[in-house]
Amino acid sequence: MSVIDIHRAHSFDKQHARDAADAFARDLATQFDLSYQWEGDHLTFRRSGAKGHLNITPNELHVHLELGMLLRPFKSRIEQEVHAQLDQILKS
Repeated sequence: MSVIDIHRAHSFDKQHARDAADAFARDLATQFDLSYQWEGDHLTFRRSGAKGHLNITPNELHVHLELGMLLRPFKSRIEQEVHAQLDQILKS
């Protein structure tokens, strides 16, 4: 299993951080055919060959994604896309 683990600082209040995380999840769901679900401030997402979560803390968004064997060759592209999506939502 290949892992992508990203921590990004934010300065949003709780609701804006959650809105940003939700926008992030919607974008990735569209692009990578993921399903996602909120459990408090914990967002889980899944698709065939990948699963992960996003946690919101008062100062940080933490994305943890585990890629199965079939998606492992695409780790670099997926990680770049996660960074790009985070950049986009965090500058809002």
